[in-house]
Amino acid sequence: MAKLKSPHRPATPEDAHALAELLNMAGDGMPEYLWEGMAEPGQTAWDVGRYRASNKEKGFYRNATVREEDGRVVAALIGYPLQRDPEPVDYVSMPSMFVPLQQLEELVPGTWYVNVLATYPEHRGKGYGQTLLDIATDKARTTGRSGLSLIVSDSNTGARRLYERYGFSEIATKPMVKENWENAGQNWVLLAMDI
Repeated sequence: MAKLKSPHRPATPEDAHALAELLNMAGDGMPEYLWEGMAEPGQTAWDVGRYRASNKEKGFYRNATVREEDGRVVAALIGYPLQRDPEPVDYVSMPSMFVPLQQLEELVPGTWYVNVLATYPEHRGKGYGQTLLDIATDKARTTGRSGLSLIVSDSNTGARRLYERYGFSEIATKPMVKENWENAGQNWVLLAMDI
């Protein structure tokens, strides 16, 4: 992969707060809902989110690229290559909210999966999403992947427009399992593109 150039850089554990916020934006509030259920007494959902972002061993910062302006993270990409031959999934023990997402992910093995692409609202419309998708495409090529994939809520029309302009097409949909999570969407939509 080509070296990232300023204002883009690999995320660090110190970016945990921004990464948690951007993950929650991209996930339409689902991450915060899940973090609330994980919080120990005295912890907030955001404490959990920041910990999950910054954990030195398993933190999702390791798969993140951020864009900075004036020393502040304003956008992020989190993604990784999916296995070409994934192991069978135990859906019985999987939380029900994740089942449709996992089922969709299984339809695009061997792609580079865009787990999160988000920009703070005050920085939208500046082309940052497009640039981060260019970085994702570069990462996909470097890891020997022939395509990109992602999952978006059917209610997130702005993001979907960006993805379709970039070249993504709808592959499949699955109904959301919401439990008590409040969201305007009804379906998860799998989008993918060849590179």
